[in-house]
Amino acid sequence: MSRILIPLMAMAATLAPASAQSDQNSALFGQINEITTELTRITGLKFLKKVEYAPITKPEVNKFLRDRLKEEMSPEEIRAEELVLKKFGFVPADFDLASNTIDLFTEQAAAFYDFRKKKLFVLESAPGDLQRVALVHELAHALADQHFRLEKYIRKGSTNDDSSLARMAVMEGQAAWLMSEYMARQMGQSLKGSHGMADMVRRTEELSAGQFPVFDAAPLYIKETMLFPYTYGLLFQHAVLERLGQEGFSEVFRRPPSSAQQILHPEKYFANLESTTTQAPKPPRAKDYKLLTEGTLGELDHLILLRQFGMQAEAPELAAHWRGGSYQLWERKDRRGTVLSYASDWDTAESARRFMASYAKILKKKWKKMETSSETPGVLSGRGDDGYFVLRLSDSRVSSLEGMQSAEEATAVR
Repeated sequence: MSRILIPLMAMAATLAPASAQSDQNSALFGQINEITTELTRITGLKFLKKVEYAPITKPEVNKFLRDRLKEEMSPEEIRAEELVLKKFGFVPADFDLASNTIDLFTEQAAAFYDFRKKKLFVLESAPGDLQRVALVHELAHALADQHFRLEKYIRKGSTNDDSSLARMAVMEGQAAWLMSEYMARQMGQSLKGSHGMADMVRRTEELSAGQFPVFDAAPLYIKETMLFPYTYGLLFQHAVLERLGQEGFSEVFRRPPSSAQQILHPEKYFANLESTTTQAPKPPRAKDYKLLTEGTLGELDHLILLRQFGMQAEAPELAAHWRGGSYQLWERKDRRGTVLSYASDWDTAESARRFMASYAKILKKKWKKMETSSETPGVLSGRGDDGYFVLRLSDSRVSSLEGMQSAEEATAVR
């Protein structure tokens, strides 16, 4: 997952105070006691203290996000993240990652819980019914924060992109589930024991189409990774609660899922199935390069990658065979090019072979021009838009180097 999304998801819950409340805000916030009482009834967790609150405007949200991003990530780090997404083909070559992501979060804003200041904010311009739903969601965050310290919880996963995404899915998924359960109870119903959760989530996504132009125009990868913590996180929380009951609200914080794969497949969370640690290969003549960034590439990333390049039908089944993945982005010290280094582990040699064939198709589709110089069952090499490449299959491992300066470098890869 792009690292710029994780801090912005967390930072979007950290907003500056706004002006005096309007009558509508007073009526909205007057519902807090009733909502907190119901959330305690659902979860068995008591609010340890009152939650502070205030309204906020959309321009204030946008300004805060821009200022906060400058504090959290340097221009060089943002540049590296953008380059990684472009090298994989997740976003187009002219995509401005920081600007588009901030605009996207600003557009989606409805309410926020600041787990640093222990205060929630609701967007003044949001429709009244949306404000109430969002208020329930953010009070659910406040409840979790009072018991499990959300900032610390998120920070503990920050050394691993996939682990960070999984923890975000716990945080947002639980709040989304509680919001949905609260609304269901207002109608005399409940999500407990329901087998229609997936359809409910899908319908919710479809209903939002056309309402958010920035979101609708965003690349598939940005949209899917942004929605994932809320949609699949909700389904994951539902599965945990179906198995553990009320204890499931606490268990996901005490024993966090370690990967997005465990969110996608809760049975792997219950079975403690951990991903493997695989090292992306270094480029030949590594002394001529500087490592810009590195990270993990999880099942969700591979699922989106396959879907983005036309393999929608086989993507879910094939991506589920993922066991581990990593990448590195190297830049020549003369800044005349970058090399993307990538490796992934699969549960069987056959799954790895299938993925290698799929990744070869991805290379061909993401480049305007691709020339093959050598092709065997285990090695594919040649030249793409940004330089020479080599793709390798070794048992259940697939690896690649893309963007090398010469054919000699590609043939030197082992």
